Amino acid sequence: MAGQLSGRGEARNHPRMAAHDPLPLAQALIGCASVTPADAGAQAILAAELQRLGFRTTHLPFGATQNLFARIGTAAPHICFAGHTDVVPPGTAWQHGPFAAEVADGVLYGRGACDMKGAVAAFVAAAASVLADGVPRGSISLLITGDEEGPATDGTVRVLQWMAEHGEIPDFCLVGEPTNPATLGEAIKLGRRGSLNATITVHGTQGHVAYPHRADNPVHRLVAALAELCAARLDNGNDWFEPSGLQVTSIDVGNPASNVISADATAHLNIRFNNLHTGETLHAWLHEVLARHAAKFDLSVAVGGEAFMTQPGDFSRALAASVTAVTGLTPKFDTGGGTSDARFIAKYCPVAEFGLVGASMHKVDECVPVGDLRQLAAVYADLLRRVVA
Repeated sequence: MAGQLSGRGEARNHPRMAAHDPLPLAQALIGCASVTPADAGAQAILAAELQRLGFRTTHLPFGATQNLFARIGTAAPHICFAGHTDVVPPGTAWQHGPFAAEVADGVLYGRGACDMKGAVAAFVAAAASVLADGVPRGSISLLITGDEEGPATDGTVRVLQWMAEHGEIPDFCLVGEPTNPATLGEAIKLGRRGSLNATITVHGTQGHVAYPHRADNPVHRLVAALAELCAARLDNGNDWFEPSGLQVTSIDVGNPASNVISADATAHLNIRFNNLHTGETLHAWLHEVLARHAAKFDLSVAVGGEAFMTQPGDFSRALAASVTAVTGLTPKFDTGGGTSDARFIAKYCPVAEFGLVGASMHKVDECVPVGDLRQLAAVYADLLRRVVA
């Protein structure tokens, strides 16, 4: 990869970054109350800034979701930044307005500050810094969706399909989700666990508790099945993933009477699984266990995302080098946490995730130190110089 910086000090004091501050754009984006599925003007602000830098922008609305694709350059290598401008609802009791984008004592507050309008602004600032050097040898693009925090059906999935149809699939993709637990530079994600939600309803025969032989208690059958499921060890994990785990999230009978055996009993559970399983194999396992305990049952399964893993390569190593050059830390390659849109991107190209510290995401008074925001822009700029400059 070309254009590597020669040392840590050069990255920390890069003169070009001073003229490309991510803070104003981050504040403008946070000022848009883009709670899923609303856009509230966020992508128009972003598109205008990208057009100013010379990017070709394409708005891609699907259903109620606003999406944006932007690209500058046509040659390889092509690096794409993937992110989202939608946010979760703000909740109440904020000390700083959730959409006021206030800076207090060097900290930027607002919904989306770390998840992930701050990272979007940091990447745009990084691109501006690199483009100020001249036309890069490769291409830079952005895939920005408005439904990452929602159902994720009309966003990244649909844009990727459009990109494939139009020859826009990148060589590498960087997702700007918050990846660091406490300090910027700790972790780069190269994969994520899969997520499966299941609803189980066991059917029995209603009756009087004094005459249980005339009834078939579905609660007993459901509890026995759940006990077997919870006791099972799905796997021992592997070099990249921790062991898979099952959690029962609710058991519902809806029976207000103390002397009645209900006809039905329902439970909900979630399995976070590693790449030793698929949603299909886990579905089959759930069905097998339930069939041992109940003659009649309904099983509904929804797989939020399959487990995926991008093996370390040139791109992830370049990203790690950029993180070290700017922060002085050696990031860990990690696969922990929840799901992200990287699960869709991994089907098309190598993908890695690196963003801000996620400690305040989805919380009241979500925030990011302005210094972290600027350091993240420096990391992204250093990466772009290594890959496409």
